[in-house]
Amino acid sequence: MRRKLSDRLRPLVESLPDDLKIVLLAAFALDERARKPFYQERVHWAAITLDRDDRTVRRRIDEGIEQIAALAVAAAVPAPRVYPGRGWHTEELRVTLALDQPVPEAFEFRRVIADADEIAVLDLALTLPVTGESGDSVHESDLGVDVFHGGVLTGRVMESSDRIGLALRLPEPLRRGARHEVGLRFRANLREPRYLCVPRHPCDLFDLHVRFGERVPKRIVRQEKVSPADDRSRTGAALAADDAGEVHVRFRNLAPGFAYGIRWA
Repeated sequence: MRRKLSDRLRPLVESLPDDLKIVLLAAFALDERARKPFYQERVHWAAITLDRDDRTVRRRIDEGIEQIAALAVAAAVPAPRVYPGRGWHTEELRVTLALDQPVPEAFEFRRVIADADEIAVLDLALTLPVTGESGDSVHESDLGVDVFHGGVLTGRVMESSDRIGLALRLPEPLRRGARHEVGLRFRANLREPRYLCVPRHPCDLFDLHVRFGERVPKRIVRQEKVSPADDRSRTGAALAADDAGEVHVRFRNLAPGFAYGIRWA
């Protein structure tokens, strides 16, 4: 909780003028040099740093707190929706895909917001694309799913030749505006060298980490708002894996029906 609070406060404090930034870094013990056990000690450190008296520093701390409070409230006002919701939408989707496992695994953490009352089931889906030349078909048993938290998996159905629909019943129906988080794990052999999110409902943020491990492909590209049916598309910004054999991409305001993610060769 301390780390989360520090991560939230720091960018707000860093946006302030230098004198206010110094006094608030001291007041909240965000500066390593000011991490003293007592508040008065931190105030005194800021006073020495700024060549001011302690009373002035305390007054400036109060002013700074008012300013970051205003900044925090302004940031909390939701931006206009690019794509309208249909019952519910995904506020944040974070996926970690490990390709260096015997069977590739994806951990998915999703936060949804209800756009209507009495939302009791989330209709999710996952596509296992198949090349037209392979002649293979996808079966429900090709996809392993574990629910870590947030609901009960009550239905699996083949929606198309390569897309498996999933029905996740929530612990209780959501009212309009309510948020809910779910955690899932998927296991499947990928038949195509790509991982794409094709949202059925609007998605504000999709954050994807892919771990290749020691077997990093020669070419990795970012794909954004492409047709999921276009299995020959190789266009996109080139990506480089880091020293751990991982890539990280992020997308905002995903349009339903389009694909976002990476592919490699």
